Amino acid sequence: MTREPLPWPEGVDRIVLDEVDSTMAEAARRASSLARPTWIMARHQTAARGRRGKVWSNPAGNFAATFVMKPGGSPASAALRSFAAANALFEALAMKVDRDALSLKWPNDVLLNGGKVAGILLESTGRGGVIEWLSVGIGVNLMTVPGDVGRTDFPPVSLVGEGGEACDGDEFLSLLASNFATEERLLQEFGFAHIREKWLKHAARLGEVITARTSKGEVMGTFETVDEAGHLVLLTPKGRVTIPAADVYF
Repeated sequence: MTREPLPWPEGVDRIVLDEVDSTMAEAARRASSLARPTWIMARHQTAARGRRGKVWSNPAGNFAATFVMKPGGSPASAALRSFAAANALFEALAMKVDRDALSLKWPNDVLLNGGKVAGILLESTGRGGVIEWLSVGIGVNLMTVPGDVGRTDFPPVSLVGEGGEACDGDEFLSLLASNFATEERLLQEFGFAHIREKWLKHAARLGEVITARTSKGEVMGTFETVDEAGHLVLLTPKGRVTIPAADVYF
């Protein structure tokens, strides 16, 4: 039986490449010439990367794409798209696996049965405190667990390996693009509060003790919330601590 094509969001373009160094690098090269918000997907990447310059392994059958947009506003407001992207990723994956097995790990990972199934990377350029363009990179282990990630506190897992329904990149791109368009519309109409509330409903270890590793050291405390700026808020023996950037462990 032939499957009906999934709907594609109005006003959004897509570019699908067989091979590229990384979709983030390709987004940077093309950003200034794009007329509309655009998804750039690659079936194979030769130099994929994650947060803080870490290598992101992208075996065949997995998903790699970058969404390029020109949101305007400040870098701080643009950075909140990481939560919109996480919500969109959650909903797209929930179409293929039990949603109760999924959770969102601050600041930018999606966990499946406790293992990392997807990650988000944001890059932007701007001048005068105003964003010119924003790239939202997304990698998802749809079919395969990368074998070269080394020791990690959150071992990678794949959608199929954890009992999810098989899904190719083209189908997942349509699912993700549709959900991201919904999140962006909600952000524009209702502000970050709605996105934040939705994210917190699926937050991993909310209300539990976690450790945030920053450039200045480690902070251990109870994960109370994420504030209106997207910062992690921990309750510690010394009081409430707000953390703008860190790696989280539990």
